[in-house]
Amino acid sequence: MIKQTPVMRRCISCRKTYDRKNLLKITNDYKHGIMFQQGMGRSAYICNSKKCYSDSKLKKKLQKALKKFLEPEFIEIFEKEIASYNDFPNKGI
Repeated sequence: MIKQTPVMRRCISCRKTYDRKNLLKITNDYKHGIMFQQGMGRSAYICNSKKCYSDSKLKKKLQKALKKFLEPEFIEIFEKEIASYNDFPNKGI
C-alpha cells in the first residue's frame, strides 16, 4: 500500500507551510468568481490564526495572489466566513 504525503500549501499572510486540509482556500474561479473552499482556478490559502486573518495588509495580499480587484463587500463576506470556519486543528497559533 502506498502512503500518500500530505499536500502542503503556504499561508499568504504568515508564509508558513501547512497541510492543505488545515487552511482556508479562497479561489478566483474562472466561471463563478470568488469562492471559499471550492472551485478551480487561482487560489490563495490562509491559516486560522487570528494574526493572519486580521492582518491589515490581507486585502492587498489577496488581490495580488488572486490577481483580481476585491470589492469591499467581499471583505464583509470573508469576515463572516472566517468566523464560521472553526474546524482547524492549529487554532492556537
